Amino acid sequence: MKLVRKNIEKDNAGQVTLVPEEPEDMWHTYNLVQVGDSLRASTIRKVQTESSTGSVGSNRVRTTLTLCVEAIDFDSQACQLRVKGTNIQENEYVKMGAYHTIELEPNRQFTLAKKQWDSVVLERIEQACDPAWSADVAAVVMQEGLAHICLVTPSMTLTRAKVEVNIPRKRKGNCSQHDRALERFYEQVVQAIQRHIHFDVVKCILVASPGFVREQFCDYMFQQAVKTDNKLLLENRSKFLQQGPVSLPKMGRRNMEK
Repeated sequence: MKLVRKNIEKDNAGQVTLVPEEPEDMWHTYNLVQVGDSLRASTIRKVQTESSTGSVGSNRVRTTLTLCVEAIDFDSQACQLRVKGTNIQENEYVKMGAYHTIELEPNRQFTLAKKQWDSVVLERIEQACDPAWSADVAAVVMQEGLAHICLVTPSMTLTRAKVEVNIPRKRKGNCSQHDRALERFYEQVVQAIQRHIHFDVVKCILVASPGFVREQFCDYMFQQAVKTDNKLLLENRSKFLQQGPVSLPKMGRRNMEK
């Protein structure tokens, strides 16, 4: 789902403009639209025309209507949502108060207005518009001092966080500065993982690096998890898989930093 505009006032009245992009988005839309809402979208209307000779014909025209919603019907097979209501805005083809049915479908923009947006509905929009909620694979691509936290969706790879820490070189007989910086780096990566990965959605987290960085990082992460009794990491330990040197795909997937 793509969020085009969102305008919610302090009293929780307002409107949002959305574009469903996947079949699942139509199910989200079905759960967003309620009787009494105002729905604005492009639609086809059959109108009668009269020629100069007096003959009457009919044409199908595309127009934009705003309806007060009275009935909602969801066709899961066709991924279509039919919304029936009365026209509440001036229109050259449809009289005020006239009934019409708008068919919503993927890739067709609509604007939904409510007198009262509740937190549950707003949370549904946030989840539907956040690709992280459809990404069941994550990746931590790292080297000493640099890490990218990525989410892999069916259509793109998203870089959700970049962690960069300057790691001093090891000095003969004194590695303390190097070790402290490395520990600070690992800790920031752990925090980024917990902040940007939804463990209840993601099924696999790939940790990739050259050398032994991935092994050292995973050892550090789970040792700290045991010390601090971090149940989130401990309960999802089996989802972390280690991988040798890799490069992010450049072909079909878009790489988007967000």
